[in-house]
Amino acid sequence: MLMQNTRPAERAQRTFISTRNACKLCSPLGASIAYRGIEKCVPLIHGSQGCATYIRRYVISHFKEPIDIASSNVSEEGAIFGGGENFKKALDNIARQYQPSLIGVATTCLSETIGDDVKFYLEQYRAGKAGFGMPEIVHASTPSYRGTHMDGFHEAVSAVVRALARRGEKHDGINLLPGFVSCEDLRILKSACEAFGLSCTILPDYSETLDGESWQEYQKLSTGGTKIDDIRRMGGARATIQLGTIGTAGESVAAWLERKFGVRNFALLLPVGVMQTDRLMEIFSELSGLPLPGQLAGERGRLIDSYIDGHKYVFGKKAAIYGEADFICAVAAFLEEIGMVPAVCATGAKAADLKQSLERLLENTHPGMQAIDDTDFASLEGICKEAGVDILIGNSKGYWLARRLGIPLVRAGFPVHDRIGGQRLAHLGYTGAQQLFDRIVNTMIEHQQNSSPVGYSYM
Repeated sequence: MLMQNTRPAERAQRTFISTRNACKLCSPLGASIAYRGIEKCVPLIHGSQGCATYIRRYVISHFKEPIDIASSNVSEEGAIFGGGENFKKALDNIARQYQPSLIGVATTCLSETIGDDVKFYLEQYRAGKAGFGMPEIVHASTPSYRGTHMDGFHEAVSAVVRALARRGEKHDGINLLPGFVSCEDLRILKSACEAFGLSCTILPDYSETLDGESWQEYQKLSTGGTKIDDIRRMGGARATIQLGTIGTAGESVAAWLERKFGVRNFALLLPVGVMQTDRLMEIFSELSGLPLPGQLAGERGRLIDSYIDGHKYVFGKKAAIYGEADFICAVAAFLEEIGMVPAVCATGAKAADLKQSLERLLENTHPGMQAIDDTDFASLEGICKEAGVDILIGNSKGYWLARRLGIPLVRAGFPVHDRIGGQRLAHLGYTGAQQLFDRIVNTMIEHQQNSSPVGYSYM
């Protein structure tokens, strides 16, 4: 919630303004997506049925794929006396009906508020099922009052690695933690690793589980996802590359792997654009001992050529970017690279260091640039009007804002509800930057055409 001071004479009194159309999503939602990136994993939401229904609705509308998310279905009785029995029954039902390799538990505001001790419940459950061949069970604490969907995503990844990774035998593989990116972005990263000849464990990898092929018959568990055995071997990898670490609280997974097992740690911005992708490619080159492969060099060259072709359409235009902090920073650096001005950078998360992060990343000073955290779309409307932005870049939740402001919206990130193919939108690498650049330029051209009384067909 936003808090404003009243008149000086009434400083002791505070006026609280409610959040309207929050610029964020709930924490268990992010955890559920992370869990779905693990082979034969079923997410379990410990809380009310409504939480799981909300998450399924949001995830399905973006990925256009069926997704089962279990719920412990805590009711009024459980809210008073505790949800332990419901939780254990839910574990039994999942194990019996799905036979998963992993059950990923995410807690909700309800279960956290009533003080359910999930760790203790799991100890009781495991003790009662000893010798029965139960699946792995991982628990992440994800109440939404303590964070956003990004916090839940990172908490789930951290919980999985801390629970499953072992020291083991050293090997030449690398760990790649991509952050919350699209299915197409995951495929781009895997293709780059293959081009360098690198054996890579990507966690999570929902490129197939949330963007798969059509089925003849319904499958309870989608194919694909990071294998449990590969997660166990992460402690013996040569290096860990973690993308998009801005805005994450506490020790990163890559830092933990380095401290616990001595795995070399690389932390990078999401590779959007030429410069940020170059940094990732340099690490791939160092780890593989190979120069930039010809395929990727060609993609890079075509991207730079397109910058020249489209420069006149975007130079000096002001953009407002909204979404997750790491997404905002990466796209802001990309916009500066193509000659646009990141005039407004806004996130619904609490990220007090957002402005400092942007100032470190951006090469030029942008007078009047606003970096805003803990905000909502209602507040963002006035900020964008005052800044005089020409274009919005972010998810579908900002559509009504673009409509009210009369400016175009380039859909990027998550969620994309009002267009098909949100899971296939590319942002990362030279290929992703090419697609994002083309979307931005064409959106600017289309807006200019539609706003013209003449209706030019040649721009």
